[in-house]
Amino acid sequence: MTTAPVRADLYPTRGASEVMTSRQDPIVWSAPGAPGPIVRSELTAFERDGFLTVDELITPDEVALYRAELDRLIADPAVRADERSIIEPKSQDVRSVFEVHRLSELFAALVRDERVVGRARQILGSDVYVHQSRINVKPGFGASGFYWHSDFETWHAEDGMPNMRAVSVSIALTENRDTNGGLMIMPGSHRTFLGCAGETPTDNYKKSLQMQDAGTPSDEALTRLADEHGIRLFTGQAGSATWFDCNCMHGSGDNITPYPRSNVFIVFNSVENAAVRPFAAPVPRPAFIGARDFTPVR
Repeated sequence: MTTAPVRADLYPTRGASEVMTSRQDPIVWSAPGAPGPIVRSELTAFERDGFLTVDELITPDEVALYRAELDRLIADPAVRADERSIIEPKSQDVRSVFEVHRLSELFAALVRDERVVGRARQILGSDVYVHQSRINVKPGFGASGFYWHSDFETWHAEDGMPNMRAVSVSIALTENRDTNGGLMIMPGSHRTFLGCAGETPTDNYKKSLQMQDAGTPSDEALTRLADEHGIRLFTGQAGSATWFDCNCMHGSGDNITPYPRSNVFIVFNSVENAAVRPFAAPVPRPAFIGARDFTPVR
C-alpha cells in the first residue's frame, strides 16, 4: 500500500467561492485504433457526451447470480455492521456496500471480466486499478437520491486523484425505470470542472455518503450547466450498463416507487493517475472509499 508523490493542482476546489475551470486532460486516453471492446463510433460519442451505454453487458443468467450475491451481502449481519455499509437514516435499510470486490469473489471476478476492465483500459489508455466499488441498493418506498455532483470533484478534493483519468461503470441488477430514481447526466458537462465553495469538514465522508453537503454545486451553476447541456435520464433492463467519465455532472432522484433500483458500481483509475495527498481535505478518506492500493487489475 503506497501513496504517490504530490502533483500540481490543476483543478482548484473547496475555496472561498465557486469557480469553473476548463478541462485540462484528455477524455479518451488511448491512441486511435487501440484494441478493445469499444468500437470507434462509441468512443467518439463517449468523448462528446461523457458517457456510453451498453444494452446487455452481462446476461440474464449472470444478472441472477449477481443479484443473489447482492441479496446475500445486505442480509448478512456482519456486512451490515461493517463500516463499509451505509444505512438509510429513515428506513434503516442498507443503502450501499463499499469495496464489494474485496467482500465477494463473485464481484471480484466481475471486475476482472474483460467486458468490464477491457473497456476501462481502452478509455483510459493504460492499466487500471479499482479506486472504488460498491453496490447501490436503493430500495423502494423512500430510498433517497444522490444530489448533483461531479465524482472527480470529490475524488480530487478528498482522495487526492490528480487528473481526470478515471471512468465509472454502473451495471443494472434490476430494471432501471424512468420512475425509480435512475441516473441523470448532463451530456458534455465533463468538459468543465466546477470547483465548489466551502472547506471540507473533518470526516466529511461519514455525512456525505448519506447526504452530500461539501462539494455540492450552487443552484446557479447547475442551472447554467443544465441550460447549456441538457439532462439525460438513463433507463434499461437488468444487465445493461452505463459508462461515464469521472467529471460528468450527474445525480439521481429519490425512489418512492415499489421497485428497487439495484446496481453494482465500479470506478477504474489509471495506474498512471494514482492518488496523492488530498487537494482540499486534511486527510484522505478511508481506503474502502478511495483506494490507496494501486495494484493493476489482472
